[in-house]
Amino acid sequence: MKVVGYLRVSTTDQEHGIDAQRAAIAAEAERRGWEVEWKEDAAKSGRSLERPAVREALAMLAAGEASALVVSKLDRLTRSVHDFSGLLTTAAREGWGVIMLDLGVDTTTPAGKLVANVVAAVAEWERDMIALRTREGLAAARAKGVRLGRPSRVSPDTAESIVHLRSEGLTYRAIADRRNAEGVPTVAGGLKWHPNSVRSVESGRVAGLGTRSGGLT
Repeated sequence: MKVVGYLRVSTTDQEHGIDAQRAAIAAEAERRGWEVEWKEDAAKSGRSLERPAVREALAMLAAGEASALVVSKLDRLTRSVHDFSGLLTTAAREGWGVIMLDLGVDTTTPAGKLVANVVAAVAEWERDMIALRTREGLAAARAKGVRLGRPSRVSPDTAESIVHLRSEGLTYRAIADRRNAEGVPTVAGGLKWHPNSVRSVESGRVAGLGTRSGGLT
């Protein structure tokens, strides 16, 4: 049987994560005699199925070029119960399966379909609960007057200079280019400024001064 082995990591520095997923699928493929066509998405979020390798995999499956989509873990495929339910519906309609090795689920069986739906729902519930607890924790910290975020490593002179340049009408991009040309270290201590990093410094400095800057972007 030919299957599509799908691999995904959220950031480009997680090569070990890709390797671990590939090893798990390859071991199962050898045990069950599968031929694997690999599809890989690097630095892609699991919140949506709108990823290049997912689209390629689904096209193969729809064309009958493979019999199942195999992932080492459910969250490598998706973190959305809505997307996962839609994927199961598509798989049933087109006649291919979804296999998740971490859960031992194979949707080519009725029991596998039931377990897959339950697990997807629980996974999304857990993610929502984590997000809720984070929001509640941040709100409680703000109520106590705690200033959130990492301390800025930018010197006061640099921060004041950014506020001054903004008041003169320079855009975030223009200020970033100037900081880069001058070799001024960023908030994180690097040498590459971006418009967002300028915006971050300006926002922090203005909040500290109790003033407001113009609305340029």
